[in-house]
Formats: sequence, C-alpha cells, structure tokens
Amino acid sequence: QVQLVESGGGLVQAGGSLRLSCAASGRTFSSYAMGWFRQAPGKGRDFVAALSRSGFSTLYADSVKGRFTISRDNAKNTVYLQMSSLKPEDTAVYYCAANSGSYYSVDAYDYWGQGTQVTVSS
Repeated sequence: QVQLVESGGGLVQAGGSLRLSCAASGRTFSSYAMGWFRQAPGKGRDFVAALSRSGFSTLYADSVKGRFTISRDNAKNTVYLQMSSLKPEDTAVYYCAANSGSYYSVDAYDYWGQGTQVTVSS
C-alpha cells in the first residue's frame, strides 16, 4: 500500500502558476504509476495527468495539455504537478493518485490522497 499527501494548493490569479506536490509513504513508490485528478464544485472527478513508473511516459487531459506538467522524483517519493497559465475553470480540489497497473489506465487508480484546493480568480 501507499499513502499520499498533497500540498501546494492555494489562491492564484488567472494567468499565474502553482506547483502541487504529492508525498508518498512506503519504499515502493517507484513501482506505482502516478496521476493527478481534480473535482470542481458540483462536478465529478476528472483525470488531469498521469506518469509512468519511470517518469518517461506521460498522459494529459486535453484541457491542460501545454499548460500543466507532471513529473516525479523517485528518490524523494514525490510527484509534482506544475500548473501554468491557470484559468478560472481550473478551480478544483486536486487529488494525487497511485496505480499499480498502467499509467494510462485512468480508471484503475486505487490509492488516493485527501486533496488540495486550487482556486483561480479572474
């Protein structure tokens, strides 16, 4: 199992940037594909980005492609989401997730953090 704790959320103006971090416990972090999801008020949870175990393969939702970058540091048991050119529609609770299977199997993420709020003002 793996426990996940997100940090780095906050309030930012449209056009600004934020970097989210997700710290994982356990010694098997590198055996998990990692992903970021988000849930806006009154909506379901949506896929944002995913990253393979090695960090060499990525997958992004069309809505964030070119603006967000997912990365990981296996030595620090941490995955990041660098968010740039933020828009009000990016406002959501952002969740980090781990998947013992393939990074692109977005329905198979089975370990979740508690979430961190990102609010983008216009």
